[in-house]
Amino acid sequence: MKKIITLIALFVVVISSAQTQFEQGMNKAFGLWKEGKTTEASALFERIAAAEKNSYLPNYYVAMINATAVFTEKDKAKIDLLLTKAQDALDIELIKDQANSELYVMQALIYTGYVVADPMTNGMKYSAKVMEAYAKAKALDPNNPRAVFGEADYQIGGAKWTGVDTKPLCVQVDKSIELFNTFKPATPYSPKWGLDRALEIQKTCK
Repeated sequence: MKKIITLIALFVVVISSAQTQFEQGMNKAFGLWKEGKTTEASALFERIAAAEKNSYLPNYYVAMINATAVFTEKDKAKIDLLLTKAQDALDIELIKDQANSELYVMQALIYTGYVVADPMTNGMKYSAKVMEAYAKAKALDPNNPRAVFGEADYQIGGAKWTGVDTKPLCVQVDKSIELFNTFKPATPYSPKWGLDRALEIQKTCK
């Protein structure tokens, strides 16, 4: 009996230690990202992803760091590397789970990176893919505020070229803000970004 209790105690210690290591790693990676050390943050998230196979979040943030870096990068060679890295990380998680709305929001963001990097070459090629990814994200979770907002934001951004009426899109932005205000992340590390951008776009709508 004493042996069993000792084993259970050891098992509990191992589990809490593993959780602590994951949490410590995630906290450190977010800290690096906040400090603007994106390369270091991405590398740390990659290491966490290699150790923690059951959470999609480390690879999700590898994808996010690299995809969002594209929006301020001018060097086309670097842009290609960033988007490839983002897609590789996302693919690992999409292979494991095709029913996660957040992964398709991230896929749409990566495709948007290609459009923003070279609108003339990639606009036609990737715009439909962006919309397909958002449609998939919304189908999986109609209340995902990032899916609802992202789809509307992308169309509003392209309205000057497509001539699409932005009034219904602005209604979707308003809807996304309501969803952001009631959204409860599944874990402390789950995606919760997007509200600030939605509020900015809401102002331009008005």
